Amino acid sequence: MDTEAQNRPKDLVLPSSTPELTEPISYVGPAKYYLCGYFAAFSNIAITFPIQKVLFRQQLYGLTTVNAIRQLKQDGFRNLYRGILPPLLQKTTTVALMFGLYEDFSCLLKKTNNAPELFNQSVSAVLAGTTEAVLTPFERVQALLQDRRHHNRFKNTFHAFKVLRAYGIKEYYRGLVPILLRNGPSNALFFALRGPIKQSLPEATTYSMNVLNDFICGGFLGSLLGIIFYPINVVKARMQSQVGGEFQSFAKVFMKIWTERDGKVSHLMRGVHLNYHRSILSWGIINATYEILLKVL
Repeated sequence: MDTEAQNRPKDLVLPSSTPELTEPISYVGPAKYYLCGYFAAFSNIAITFPIQKVLFRQQLYGLTTVNAIRQLKQDGFRNLYRGILPPLLQKTTTVALMFGLYEDFSCLLKKTNNAPELFNQSVSAVLAGTTEAVLTPFERVQALLQDRRHHNRFKNTFHAFKVLRAYGIKEYYRGLVPILLRNGPSNALFFALRGPIKQSLPEATTYSMNVLNDFICGGFLGSLLGIIFYPINVVKARMQSQVGGEFQSFAKVFMKIWTERDGKVSHLMRGVHLNYHRSILSWGIINATYEILLKVL
């Protein structure tokens, strides 16, 4: 497949490299981009889910970090990983689609037009992000399970899906608009900037330094995009915490939140500092793990 990942210069086998990590042990074909994305996301979710839960409480209620953590302590350890199944299913699949579809769309566009590479990259990224939105129901259920107001209403992931079914398929896709506004543009920026950012870092002379560069590159991009799109995620959290009732527009929900938080950017962005640190860790793990797996498979 004639893709960005395949066209990039091959990494040298460095003196301190471990042979089994620098030489492919098997060839799994085009599916490897999906597999690498899947397992990179899996490792990330397992590590960062508690942080994400604190962040969600801040987005939904406008709490300080201390108060959000206090809420989780009150909920007890048994509820700490409550709601992990939806993001585990959703995030692993979306990241797999993000990398896999991006490579597939890039290959297709290169074969069918002579447009500039940046254009093909951007279109491929937006198409991949838009396709990911079909998995909105998982984000929807995750939001409900993380909201303490629904702890007694929904027993688990499958029960939440069953309850929502009574409201019709449209209820599964509540919050779709902010997801579409976030996915396409953020993917486009991620894939457009990933290469240049890594190239701007000091040249890696060992295998471990190369992994560190991938981590820094992914972490920086993740934190930057997390800040840019944070207000959209605040609106998404509010939309998806509702069950039944009116489907309000993105603008209406945003203005309601803006009014509730005294019309202050600092109040709207509560939790952004935690999101910043979580994104560094999350996307650092995802990007570094993805690149490691690309060399292994």
